[in-house]
Amino acid sequence: MKLLSMKIGGVDRAGIAIRDEMLDVTALWEIIGQKGEWIEAFSESANYRPLDGPYRDAIDLYTRYDDWLHRIVRRLSSDSDVAGRCREWGALRPLDQTNLNPPVIAPGKILAVGLNYAAHAAEQHLQPPEFPLIFSKNVTALTGPGDNIVLPRISTMVDYEAELAVVIGKEARSVSAERALDYVAGYTIMNDVTARDLQKNERQWTRAKGLDTFAPCGPWLVTKDEVPDPHSLDIELRVNGELRQSSNTNDLIFNIPRIIEFVSQDLTLRPGDIISTGTPSGVGVYRQPPVFLKGGERIEITISKIGVLANSVVTQSAPLS
Repeated sequence: MKLLSMKIGGVDRAGIAIRDEMLDVTALWEIIGQKGEWIEAFSESANYRPLDGPYRDAIDLYTRYDDWLHRIVRRLSSDSDVAGRCREWGALRPLDQTNLNPPVIAPGKILAVGLNYAAHAAEQHLQPPEFPLIFSKNVTALTGPGDNIVLPRISTMVDYEAELAVVIGKEARSVSAERALDYVAGYTIMNDVTARDLQKNERQWTRAKGLDTFAPCGPWLVTKDEVPDPHSLDIELRVNGELRQSSNTNDLIFNIPRIIEFVSQDLTLRPGDIISTGTPSGVGVYRQPPVFLKGGERIEITISKIGVLANSVVTQSAPLS
Protein backbone atom coordinates (compact mmCIF):
# COMPACT_ATOMS: atom_id res chain seq x y z
CA MET A 1 0.00 0.00 0.00
CA LYS A 2 0.92 3.65 -0.41
CA LEU A 3 0.62 5.20 3.05
CA LEU A 4 0.71 8.96 3.38
CA SER A 5 0.24 11.97 5.61
CA MET A 6 -1.59 15.17 4.78
CA LYS A 7 -2.59 18.41 6.43
CA ILE A 8 -6.26 19.38 6.44
CA GLY A 9 -7.36 22.48 8.34
CA GLY A 10 -3.98 22.66 10.02
CA VAL A 11 -4.31 19.08 11.36
CA ASP A 12 -2.03 16.19 10.37
CA ARG A 13 -4.06 13.22 9.12
CA ALA A 14 -3.13 9.86 7.61
CA GLY A 15 -4.31 8.38 4.36
CA ILE A 16 -3.89 5.68 1.75
CA ALA A 17 -3.41 6.34 -1.97
CA ILE A 18 -5.77 4.14 -3.98
CA ARG A 19 -5.17 4.65 -7.70
CA ASP A 20 -5.90 8.36 -8.31
CA GLU A 21 -7.79 8.86 -5.06
CA MET A 22 -6.87 9.25 -1.41
CA LEU A 23 -8.62 7.58 1.50
CA ASP A 24 -8.58 9.80 4.58
CA VAL A 25 -8.35 7.07 7.23
CA THR A 26 -8.76 9.51 10.11
CA ALA A 27 -11.95 10.92 8.57
CA LEU A 28 -13.23 7.42 7.81
CA TRP A 29 -12.94 6.37 11.42
CA GLU A 30 -14.72 9.51 12.57
CA ILE A 31 -17.50 8.77 10.08
CA ILE A 32 -17.79 5.12 11.08
CA GLY A 33 -18.15 6.23 14.68
CA GLN A 34 -21.18 8.26 13.64
CA LYS A 35 -22.64 5.78 11.14
CA GLY A 36 -22.43 2.48 12.98
CA GLU A 37 -24.48 0.66 10.38
CA TRP A 38 -21.56 0.96 7.94
CA ILE A 39 -18.85 -0.44 10.18
CA GLU A 40 -19.47 -3.94 8.78
CA ALA A 41 -18.16 -2.67 5.46
CA PHE A 42 -14.68 -2.51 6.94
CA SER A 43 -14.45 -5.12 9.67
CA GLU A 44 -15.68 -8.58 10.48
CA SER A 45 -17.30 -7.48 13.72
CA ALA A 46 -19.59 -4.56 14.42
CA ASN A 47 -17.84 -4.22 17.78
CA TYR A 48 -14.36 -4.07 16.27
CA ARG A 49 -12.71 -0.80 17.30
CA PRO A 50 -9.24 -0.53 15.76
CA LEU A 51 -8.38 3.00 16.79
CA ASP A 52 -7.87 4.65 20.17
CA GLY A 53 -6.46 7.90 18.82
CA PRO A 54 -5.98 9.71 15.52
CA TYR A 55 -3.75 8.45 12.76
CA ARG A 56 -1.30 11.24 11.81
CA ASP A 57 1.07 9.73 9.26
CA ALA A 58 2.26 6.66 7.40
CA ILE A 59 4.07 5.10 10.34
CA ASP A 60 0.88 5.32 12.42
CA LEU A 61 -0.92 3.44 9.68
CA TYR A 62 1.85 0.85 9.38
CA THR A 63 2.30 0.08 13.06
CA ARG A 64 -1.35 0.16 14.16
CA TYR A 65 -3.92 -2.33 12.89
CA ASP A 66 -2.59 -2.87 9.40
CA ASP A 67 -4.91 -5.88 8.87
CA TRP A 68 -7.87 -3.52 9.29
CA LEU A 69 -6.38 -1.23 6.65
CA HIS A 70 -5.91 -4.10 4.20
CA ARG A 71 -9.59 -4.96 4.57
CA ILE A 72 -10.52 -1.34 3.90
CA VAL A 73 -8.52 -1.19 0.68
CA ARG A 74 -9.85 -4.54 -0.56
CA ARG A 75 -13.45 -3.49 0.12
CA LEU A 76 -13.08 -0.10 -1.53
CA SER A 77 -11.53 -1.73 -4.58
CA SER A 78 -14.32 -4.31 -4.96
CA ASP A 79 -17.46 -2.56 -3.72
CA SER A 80 -18.48 0.52 -5.70
CA ASP A 81 -21.32 1.25 -3.26
CA VAL A 82 -18.92 1.49 -0.30
CA ALA A 83 -16.52 3.63 -2.36
CA GLY A 84 -19.41 5.88 -3.36
CA ARG A 85 -20.48 6.33 0.25
CA CYS A 86 -16.90 7.23 1.21
CA ARG A 87 -16.82 9.86 -1.55
CA GLU A 88 -20.16 11.19 -0.37
CA TRP A 89 -18.84 11.47 3.19
CA GLY A 90 -15.64 13.18 2.04
CA ALA A 91 -13.35 10.34 3.16
CA LEU A 92 -12.38 9.45 -0.42
CA ARG A 93 -11.27 12.34 -2.58
CA PRO A 94 -9.01 13.05 -5.59
CA LEU A 95 -5.36 12.60 -4.73
CA ASP A 96 -4.33 15.70 -6.69
CA GLN A 97 -6.44 17.83 -4.35
CA THR A 98 -4.50 16.66 -1.29
CA ASN A 99 -1.82 18.73 0.46
CA LEU A 100 0.71 16.04 1.34
CA ASN A 101 3.11 16.07 4.29
CA PRO A 102 6.28 14.00 4.36
CA PRO A 103 5.01 10.42 4.86
CA VAL A 104 6.58 10.36 8.35
CA ILE A 105 6.07 13.74 9.97
CA ALA A 106 8.30 13.37 13.04
CA PRO A 107 11.04 10.76 12.58
CA GLY A 108 13.35 10.32 15.52
CA LYS A 109 16.35 10.20 13.19
CA ILE A 110 17.18 10.88 9.57
CA LEU A 111 20.36 9.04 8.67
CA ALA A 112 22.01 9.00 5.27
CA VAL A 113 24.79 7.18 3.45
CA GLY A 114 27.49 9.04 1.56
CA LEU A 115 29.37 7.79 -1.50
CA ASN A 116 27.18 4.70 -1.91
CA TYR A 117 26.85 4.39 -5.70
CA ALA A 118 29.81 3.03 -7.64
CA ALA A 119 29.37 5.54 -10.48
CA HIS A 120 29.10 8.42 -8.00
CA ALA A 121 32.44 7.39 -6.46
CA ALA A 122 33.94 7.12 -9.94
CA GLU A 123 32.84 10.64 -10.96
CA GLN A 124 34.81 11.92 -7.95
CA HIS A 125 37.82 9.73 -8.81
CA LEU A 126 37.51 8.05 -5.43
CA GLN A 127 37.79 4.43 -4.40
CA PRO A 128 34.60 2.91 -2.99
CA PRO A 129 34.61 3.12 0.81
CA GLU A 130 35.39 0.06 2.91
CA PHE A 131 32.50 0.76 5.28
CA PRO A 132 29.27 2.76 4.88
CA LEU A 133 29.79 6.50 5.40
CA ILE A 134 26.94 7.50 7.72
CA PHE A 135 25.82 11.04 8.53
CA SER A 136 22.68 12.68 9.94
CA LYS A 137 20.28 15.17 8.45
CA ASN A 138 18.45 17.42 10.88
CA VAL A 139 14.80 16.52 11.41
CA THR A 140 13.96 20.21 10.97
CA ALA A 141 15.21 19.92 7.36
CA LEU A 142 12.27 17.63 6.56
CA THR A 143 9.70 18.97 4.11
CA GLY A 144 6.98 17.42 2.02
CA PRO A 145 6.16 16.78 -1.63
CA GLY A 146 5.15 19.99 -3.33
CA ASP A 147 6.82 22.12 -0.66
CA ASN A 148 9.50 24.61 -1.65
CA ILE A 149 13.23 24.09 -1.27
CA VAL A 150 14.35 27.47 0.08
CA LEU A 151 17.83 28.53 -0.98
CA PRO A 152 19.76 29.61 2.13
CA ARG A 153 21.35 33.02 2.47
CA ILE A 154 24.61 31.41 3.65
CA SER A 155 25.29 29.33 0.53
CA THR A 156 25.63 29.93 -3.21
CA MET A 157 26.27 26.29 -4.17
CA VAL A 158 23.12 24.30 -3.38
CA ASP A 159 22.95 20.89 -5.05
CA TYR A 160 20.41 18.07 -5.49
CA GLU A 161 20.80 14.36 -4.68
CA ALA A 162 18.12 11.84 -5.65
CA GLU A 163 17.94 8.98 -3.14
CA LEU A 164 15.90 5.91 -2.23
CA ALA A 165 14.98 6.11 1.46
CA VAL A 166 14.11 3.28 3.84
CA VAL A 167 11.59 3.74 6.65
CA ILE A 168 12.06 1.56 9.74
CA GLY A 169 8.91 -0.26 10.86
CA LYS A 170 9.86 -1.75 14.21
CA GLU A 171 12.58 -1.27 16.79
CA ALA A 172 15.92 -2.63 15.63
CA ARG A 173 19.19 -2.91 17.49
CA SER A 174 22.23 -4.96 16.44
CA VAL A 175 20.33 -6.85 13.75
CA SER A 176 22.01 -9.03 11.14
CA ALA A 177 21.88 -8.35 7.42
CA GLU A 178 19.95 -11.61 7.00
CA ARG A 179 17.12 -10.29 9.21
CA ALA A 180 17.39 -6.58 8.41
CA LEU A 181 14.47 -6.36 5.97
CA ASP A 182 12.17 -7.74 8.68
CA TYR A 183 12.51 -4.33 10.34
CA VAL A 184 11.61 -2.28 7.25
CA ALA A 185 8.16 -0.72 6.88
CA GLY A 186 8.72 0.42 3.32
CA TYR A 187 10.37 2.88 0.99
CA THR A 188 10.06 6.48 -0.09
CA ILE A 189 12.08 9.15 -1.93
CA MET A 190 14.49 11.66 -0.39
CA ASN A 191 16.25 14.62 -1.96
CA ASP A 192 19.48 14.99 0.02
CA VAL A 193 19.83 18.71 -0.74
CA THR A 194 23.38 19.87 0.02
CA ALA A 195 25.18 23.20 0.31
CA ARG A 196 28.45 22.25 -1.40
CA ASP A 197 30.39 25.31 -0.22
CA LEU A 198 29.51 24.56 3.41
CA GLN A 199 30.30 20.89 2.86
CA LYS A 200 33.74 21.81 1.53
CA ASN A 201 34.58 24.48 4.11
CA GLU A 202 33.30 22.86 7.30
CA ARG A 203 34.71 19.67 8.78
CA GLN A 204 31.25 18.41 9.74
CA TRP A 205 28.35 18.14 7.29
CA THR A 206 25.64 19.08 9.80
CA ARG A 207 24.84 22.45 8.27
CA ALA A 208 25.64 21.53 4.67
CA LYS A 209 23.11 18.69 4.74
CA GLY A 210 20.70 19.88 7.41
CA LEU A 211 19.49 23.42 6.68
CA ASP A 212 15.76 24.07 6.62
CA THR A 213 13.94 22.43 3.66
CA PHE A 214 17.06 20.35 2.78
CA ALA A 215 15.24 17.01 3.19
CA PRO A 216 12.24 16.85 0.84
CA CYS A 217 10.62 13.45 1.31
CA GLY A 218 7.66 11.62 -0.21
CA PRO A 219 5.25 11.42 -1.84
CA TRP A 220 4.27 8.44 0.34
CA LEU A 221 5.62 5.32 1.98
CA VAL A 222 5.26 2.26 -0.25
CA THR A 223 5.08 -0.83 1.96
CA LYS A 224 7.82 -3.37 1.39
CA ASP A 225 5.42 -6.05 0.07
CA GLU A 226 5.02 -3.88 -3.05
CA VAL A 227 8.80 -3.55 -3.51
CA PRO A 228 10.10 -7.13 -3.30
CA ASP A 229 13.57 -6.12 -4.58
CA PRO A 230 14.64 -2.60 -3.60
CA HIS A 231 17.96 -3.17 -5.41
CA SER A 232 16.50 -3.15 -8.93
CA LEU A 233 14.75 0.22 -9.04
CA ASP A 234 15.32 2.86 -11.71
CA ILE A 235 16.07 6.28 -10.21
CA GLU A 236 16.05 9.56 -12.11
CA LEU A 237 16.22 13.27 -11.29
CA ARG A 238 15.19 16.11 -13.60
CA VAL A 239 15.61 19.86 -13.18
CA ASN A 240 13.08 21.81 -15.25
CA GLY A 241 12.57 18.63 -17.28
CA GLU A 242 16.30 18.15 -18.02
CA LEU A 243 17.60 14.72 -17.01
CA ARG A 244 20.47 15.16 -14.54
CA GLN A 245 20.67 11.77 -12.77
CA SER A 246 19.74 8.37 -14.17
CA SER A 247 20.73 5.09 -12.56
CA ASN A 248 19.44 1.97 -10.86
CA THR A 249 19.70 0.91 -7.23
CA ASN A 250 21.66 -2.14 -8.40
CA ASP A 251 24.66 0.25 -8.42
CA LEU A 252 24.55 0.61 -4.63
CA ILE A 253 27.90 -0.23 -3.04
CA PHE A 254 26.28 -1.24 0.27
CA ASN A 255 22.83 -2.74 -0.07
CA ILE A 256 19.97 -2.02 2.33
CA PRO A 257 20.44 -5.07 4.61
CA ARG A 258 24.14 -4.24 4.96
CA ILE A 259 23.36 -0.60 5.76
CA ILE A 260 20.82 -1.54 8.44
CA GLU A 261 23.19 -4.10 9.94
CA PHE A 262 25.99 -1.52 10.07
CA VAL A 263 23.89 1.34 11.42
CA SER A 264 22.04 -0.69 14.06
CA GLN A 265 25.11 -1.99 15.87
CA ASP A 266 24.66 -0.57 19.39
CA LEU A 267 22.40 2.15 17.95
CA THR A 268 18.65 1.67 18.28
CA LEU A 269 16.49 2.34 15.24
CA ARG A 270 12.85 3.05 15.99
CA PRO A 271 9.67 3.01 13.91
CA GLY A 272 9.61 6.01 11.63
CA ASP A 273 13.38 6.49 11.48
CA ILE A 274 14.51 7.19 7.92
CA ILE A 275 17.71 6.00 6.24
CA SER A 276 18.51 7.64 2.90
CA THR A 277 20.68 5.24 0.93
CA GLY A 278 22.90 7.49 -1.20
CA THR A 279 22.79 9.22 -4.57
CA PRO A 280 23.92 8.14 -8.04
CA SER A 281 26.24 10.06 -10.34
CA GLY A 282 25.18 13.27 -12.04
CA VAL A 283 25.02 15.70 -9.12
CA GLY A 284 25.54 19.33 -10.03
CA VAL A 285 28.92 19.89 -8.41
CA TYR A 286 30.62 17.26 -10.61
CA ARG A 287 29.08 18.31 -13.91
CA GLN A 288 31.24 20.17 -16.42
CA PRO A 289 30.82 23.02 -15.75
CA PRO A 290 29.26 22.67 -12.28
CA VAL A 291 25.63 23.71 -11.95
CA PHE A 292 23.76 24.66 -8.81
CA LEU A 293 20.12 25.22 -8.01
CA LYS A 294 18.47 28.55 -8.76
CA GLY A 295 15.20 30.09 -7.72
CA GLY A 296 12.33 29.20 -10.04
CA GLU A 297 13.60 25.73 -10.88
CA ARG A 298 11.55 22.57 -10.37
CA ILE A 299 13.08 19.25 -9.32
CA GLU A 300 11.38 15.92 -9.99
CA ILE A 301 12.78 12.64 -8.66
CA THR A 302 11.26 9.44 -10.00
CA ILE A 303 11.89 5.97 -8.56
CA SER A 304 10.17 2.97 -10.11
CA LYS A 305 7.50 1.28 -7.95
CA ILE A 306 7.43 4.35 -5.68
CA GLY A 307 6.44 7.46 -7.62
CA VAL A 308 7.54 11.05 -8.10
CA LEU A 309 8.78 13.57 -5.54
CA ALA A 310 8.47 17.11 -6.94
CA ASN A 311 9.61 20.36 -5.32
CA SER A 312 10.19 23.89 -6.53
CA VAL A 313 13.22 26.00 -5.61
CA VAL A 314 12.73 29.52 -4.23
CA THR A 315 15.05 32.23 -2.95
CA GLN A 316 14.77 33.96 0.39
CA SER A 317 13.69 37.56 0.22
CA ALA A 318 14.77 38.65 3.71
CA PRO A 319 18.44 39.65 4.09
CA LEU A 320 20.65 38.34 6.87
CA SER A 321 20.12 40.37 10.04
